[in-house]
Amino acid sequence: MKEPMPKRTRAIWQALIVTLLWSTSWILIKFAIADIPPLIFAGLRYSFASLFLLPGLLKNKSSISGLKKKDWLLLIFLGIFFYFFTQGGQFITLQYLETTTFSMLLNFSAIFIAFLGIIFLKEKITWIQWLGIIIFITGVLLYFSSKSINGGEWIGYAFAGFTVLANAIASLLGRRVNRNAEISATITTGISMNIGAILLLATGLVTEDFPVLTITNWIVILWLASVNTALAFTLWNKSLQVLSAVESGIINNSMLVQIALLSVIFLGDILSTHDWISLLIATLGIVLVNFKSNFHRD
Repeated sequence: MKEPMPKRTRAIWQALIVTLLWSTSWILIKFAIADIPPLIFAGLRYSFASLFLLPGLLKNKSSISGLKKKDWLLLIFLGIFFYFFTQGGQFITLQYLETTTFSMLLNFSAIFIAFLGIIFLKEKITWIQWLGIIIFITGVLLYFSSKSINGGEWIGYAFAGFTVLANAIASLLGRRVNRNAEISATITTGISMNIGAILLLATGLVTEDFPVLTITNWIVILWLASVNTALAFTLWNKSLQVLSAVESGIINNSMLVQIALLSVIFLGDILSTHDWISLLIATLGIVLVNFKSNFHRD
């Protein structure tokens, strides 16, 4: 009889599948962002995703009614930082920067996650994980050493910086909510996403003009909402019940390689040998950060 997959191994695979789905999201967003204003785009995506998650919330009405005040505060802040700030910032930034460049910048979240995880979650980092982080950041810096910034890109870099910080805080909040598994992934995802979606769509409707959406636009929005959001975020929250903040953060950062490959294939981006070497160095850092997990925990 085949032995069941170890809990930790399953969580790592779940997280990797989610990052692949999220990486395709960047390509789809880049395709459609010229037609749909960013906050309305993000608001529609997460509003529809919230509707897909609604049956799960209705099945857990008794559990929701039992949530404590501190639980609600955590879910509210998670919705604000994970969806409104991070996802809204992502959509805006992709208007100004190439997908690979922004993906590289977003990976700086790992530094903030590491230090915030030590301070607030009391999570220890081994020497090999620290080495992995250093190598990872070296790859990121090497990538940008050959880049020049055009005048119009400064807005994109400013929003990217904001998104990096928001993403780091969101990662720690997500870990704080999920690590004791006291709140189910369905409730965590559904409530926090509803909060973020309402804020995104309301802000978009106030600040942007609603566009005329084509059939292709609607297909992109609904695919992002159902598969890349409702399903993916639920799987992500389940993985957070097993993985530490740094581990989940670094797995999330594997998106830089995935996004680069997808950008070359589907967006026609051109990456130099220098760029690919930088990506490989960063990938080595990712592997090292997750290395100790395979030997110390199942």
